Amino acid sequence: MARRISPPNGKKRSANSAASGRESHMPSRDDILQFIKENPDLAGKRDIAKAFNLKGDARIALKDILRDLAGDGLVEKRAKRLAVPGSLPSVAVLDITGREGDGGLIAKPAEWDANHQERPPVVFIRASRNQKGPTPGVGDRVLARIFHGADPTGPAYTARVIKKIEHRKDAVLGVLRKLDNGEWRLEPVERRQVELAIDPDQLNNAKANDLVEVEVSKVSRYGLALGRITQVVGSVASEKALSMIAIHEHEIPHVFPDSVIAEAEKAKPATMAHREDWRHVPLVTIDPADAKDHDDAVYAEPDPDEKNPGGFIATVAIADVAAYVTPGSQLDREALKRGNSVYFPDRVVPMLPERISNDLCSLKELVDRPALAVRMIFDTEGCKISHTFHRIMMRSHARLSYPQAQAAIDGAPDEKTAPILDTILKPLWAAYAALKRGRDAREPLELDLPEKKILLTPEGKVDKVVIPPRLDAHKLIEEFMIQANVAAAETLERKKQPLIFRIHDAPSLAKQETLREFLRTMDISLARGAELRPNQFNHILKRVEGSEQQDLVNQVVLRSQSQAEYNPANIGHFGLNLHRYAHFTSPIRRYADLIVHRALISALGLGPDGITREEEAALPEIAALISTSERRAMAAERDTVDRLIAHYLADKVGSSFEGRVQGVTKAGLFVSLATYGADGFIPISTLGDDYYLYDETNHALSGERSGKGFRLGDIVEVRLVEALPVAGALRFEMLTEPHPVPSGVRSHHKAKRFVRGNQKRPSSVSRGGRRGRG
Repeated sequence: MARRISPPNGKKRSANSAASGRESHMPSRDDILQFIKENPDLAGKRDIAKAFNLKGDARIALKDILRDLAGDGLVEKRAKRLAVPGSLPSVAVLDITGREGDGGLIAKPAEWDANHQERPPVVFIRASRNQKGPTPGVGDRVLARIFHGADPTGPAYTARVIKKIEHRKDAVLGVLRKLDNGEWRLEPVERRQVELAIDPDQLNNAKANDLVEVEVSKVSRYGLALGRITQVVGSVASEKALSMIAIHEHEIPHVFPDSVIAEAEKAKPATMAHREDWRHVPLVTIDPADAKDHDDAVYAEPDPDEKNPGGFIATVAIADVAAYVTPGSQLDREALKRGNSVYFPDRVVPMLPERISNDLCSLKELVDRPALAVRMIFDTEGCKISHTFHRIMMRSHARLSYPQAQAAIDGAPDEKTAPILDTILKPLWAAYAALKRGRDAREPLELDLPEKKILLTPEGKVDKVVIPPRLDAHKLIEEFMIQANVAAAETLERKKQPLIFRIHDAPSLAKQETLREFLRTMDISLARGAELRPNQFNHILKRVEGSEQQDLVNQVVLRSQSQAEYNPANIGHFGLNLHRYAHFTSPIRRYADLIVHRALISALGLGPDGITREEEAALPEIAALISTSERRAMAAERDTVDRLIAHYLADKVGSSFEGRVQGVTKAGLFVSLATYGADGFIPISTLGDDYYLYDETNHALSGERSGKGFRLGDIVEVRLVEALPVAGALRFEMLTEPHPVPSGVRSHHKAKRFVRGNQKRPSSVSRGGRRGRG
């Protein structure tokens, strides 16, 4: 039952008051906001109408109020419900930070979007008699169900712990230093951690300036805690040490427990039980040249059905990880804890041990391997007519790389691709041509944001940063995988089988309005009212294609998008313009895909190792965990790239570079170097002799007197003045002169602030130049 709120007439009304049959009263905006805040699990349009007993015209009026609230940025859509921006979801990962006066636990979200509000909210942990496992305490990480406070004088959030998550709090990563007096100290990488004294008898062969992992061995009431070195990562001057910093900083599990390794080593190759024999089907794998595991294979052929002229049968086979990683096993628990594999330029932290990921589940060339396959029939325009799933034993007929397969199609086959060019590769490309017609008709969001890749020397040093070519071979595999993911979601939804969807919400109305104001400064309009579709963004992107504004508009459109996530409640995928979408194609490296495999096995009766009732009940919690793991991995990968580039540029301080303004904040500019793709910061106090206005709408900083400044997307020349490899930080000095910035549509209360340049501050600007009258 939802909590009670006060409607306009002063009488209490609860979420189930519609059953009372009383005459309805139109709620005020404040009433609706209060209801959404206090009833996060009952905040869909229908729920709100039912709570206030609204019918007929009143429901239409409610819809208008909700649209206005969203337009004002007071509510946002999450899945099929409305929420207050910056509020916590119903299930979240929390870090317990302390205790309140009566001994109760206090926590904060493990991850927090500072765009909503700078400080994360405080959450009070409720005691639970039904708590399973060890009792959580200060410093622990937990998965918890969140409750929004109904009493305005009480806490905004309380929580009930669902489970304690393994959370490393004893291991400290840092740089070993030797003092002049001969004592050893650990300088932690994480700035919030305090310095440790190191037992000279526990150095474990570490040397000064080594990056080491330390375990606290003794805590004293006076003086520094004493630690012992458990692992020597390597010299802090080595690039290979930099990814370990991110692994520790983001607490990514990187060492498999002995029990998990033992279970993996005991695994035996899957048998033909519950399988169809597809070893004769000429499936092939197409992957990056340096791939170590191969979890997907493809095949296509013309549809022989006369009723489908020009149609194709496309087959996608995916490694059957569910055959080896069963619910509740040691492998399963470790895979859920990791959530996904994490990819760094110099290493991979896998979700599963090598015995599973690189051996038993890898679709090796000419080796029998178990798989889940989907056979899809498309017409000549790329519209899917039907599909079926099969649990099979397959044998990959060829292991190909993307450039290798593309070269064969382009007329340069090699010894491996020449024999299969006409029988396998050309039918694949013909099927892709049909699927591409279907994709073009669907019109998913088409952002032009090429990704840079760091290439390392054999010694692990940065060699160069490149933009790999985007081949049709890449697009072929991508489209085949998307269609397989759609087929999985459609099948499970049709079978009414609970699953985890991959969802991507449309941009919030607040973000749409910000984008609309920005585009207006460029004489580009974005329609209001009608529900936004990806093709409207594509028309905008097409309009600026080839112009100076192309990169700028692509960046701003990207920033307007919502973040994709995993959720058992389906709202579709906005970016791909799909109603049903689930991750099915990468179970070796993503736990979400493993859940979908198990769901398919159960729904289609493909064996005894499908999803369990306990897993089905826990899908909201699992989705929250793996969404958090995904964001953790992305942050760690990004931080490592920053550290690698900072390390590479450390001896180039004083050099000048060409860059592009990639971020504009009230504190300064973030500039990405064109050659290396790394971001550095230019403090606003170094920009010039003017008072700068922060214009959020135009993504710009402009001088109050001159009207000149810098805008997101500007090409600029900068000088490197500082590089900190361990922190992954670069600081630049602007060499390019400011230019006139379009005034556009500026809102004093949210879009501009006075910020100090090098001149003396006026009386309206606070000390430090960050705040002032807008």
